Amino acid sequence: MRIMISADMEGATGVTYTQDVVPGTEQWQRMRQLFTADVNAAVAGLCEGGAKTVLVNEAHSSQRNLLLEKLDRRAAMLTGRHKPLSMMQGIDSGVDGVVFLGYHTGAGTEGVLAHTYMENSITGVWLDGVLASEGRLNAVMAAEHGVPVLLVTGDDKTCEDANEYVPAARVVAVKECVSRYAAICLPPARTAELIREQSAAAMSLAGRTAGVQAPHRIEVEFDATHLAHAAAVIPTVELIGVRRVGFDAPTMTEAMKAFKVVTAIAAGAVEGIYG
Repeated sequence: MRIMISADMEGATGVTYTQDVVPGTEQWQRMRQLFTADVNAAVAGLCEGGAKTVLVNEAHSSQRNLLLEKLDRRAAMLTGRHKPLSMMQGIDSGVDGVVFLGYHTGAGTEGVLAHTYMENSITGVWLDGVLASEGRLNAVMAAEHGVPVLLVTGDDKTCEDANEYVPAARVVAVKECVSRYAAICLPPARTAELIREQSAAAMSLAGRTAGVQAPHRIEVEFDATHLAHAAAVIPTVELIGVRRVGFDAPTMTEAMKAFKVVTAIAAGAVEGIYG
């Protein structure tokens, strides 16, 4: 079986603060080691559970954070930005399951470094009327391709979120949220054990299904009016409130491509410290 890991960084072992995940900082260099260790623990467990190959899709920020030279030799890494499916690049390549590693809660909710795509400026994203994290969005895309979510790792709030959108999946809480920038963290040796153990057990959930395409609606709320107006210039995107836009798409894959455009346009409209 071939398994994919969508690897984000905010939910990795030890990560609690901005400098932990911003490329180029001293703390980021340190946390890259822990992030890579989390991925390796998942690869080890997946292979113990029966995976033959593992594709790791780098999904955080610059998407050049994992240390290739320290990656488990049984895995291959998809690294770099500007991938058509972004965090879920590779989900359409015939994989039999996906792991959401290092994930976090969504904008407008509690959780360590909680956000949805944009680190700030977005106050909420709704998928078909339900407040949605990146995990929920990505799980619906995975289901569209017939790929089950096997495991979700992150803080305890992320695990609670995952229990709602993929109740059958295994979860591992590597830290307990105290605030957006503080957590009670387990040491790497302990989180590696937990991730490896649950990854192996989660392989019992692997196996493709037919997948079902369906139309979806995404709504995005910003913290400033000009960001909504900027996003509303995109064809098919409508202004539905002073700080809110919405759009419909025939499939989840198309919806996420449109969402990526919305966030890119909005990010380009952010002006300094006033946003």
